Amino acid sequence: MKKLLGLTLLATIVLLSNENNSTIEQNLTKTQIELQKQIDREKAFAKDGTFLKGEDYDLSYAEVNSSNLDHIPTIEPDYDFDMDDVYSD
Repeated sequence: MKKLLGLTLLATIVLLSNENNSTIEQNLTKTQIELQKQIDREKAFAKDGTFLKGEDYDLSYAEVNSSNLDHIPTIEPDYDFDMDDVYSD
């Protein structure tokens, strides 16, 4: 009886380990495919090279006119903020 139980346990472990190995191999294959796609994208960027050059971008729309900043009021911080009432339970 112990031999039968041990044999069943051993067979179950072997079958489960084979199942896990195939899952790991499938995940590894998917990872390799995604890695190859990313390598191809980076080769295309390296060949093109425009993604690193700043002179190709026009950022003048994001510049701030300093004369407009004079009209913004200065907000003074509220230093007498008290959190003691929050924890007074």
